[in-house]
Amino acid sequence: MNLQDYIINNRLHILVKPNAKKTDILSFDPVTKIVKIAIAAPTDKDKANKELLRFVSKLLKKKAAFVSGLRSKEKILEIVD
Repeated sequence: MNLQDYIINNRLHILVKPNAKKTDILSFDPVTKIVKIAIAAPTDKDKANKELLRFVSKLLKKKAAFVSGLRSKEKILEIVD
């Protein structure tokens, strides 16, 4: 699955599943336009957020930053060229 296909206006909508066995893309919901990503890190001390940014940046080879959702499972990332 290519994350680049799901970026709309330089933003990526994500639903995070923390504490997974491995970090991976699970699916894409075409109705809500949300990418579901499993994160192999706990939610405490922002470990899951840091892992999410690292994973998305590595896949896209671009920088990513949070627009909203730091304390929520639903997040919006801005992708910077």
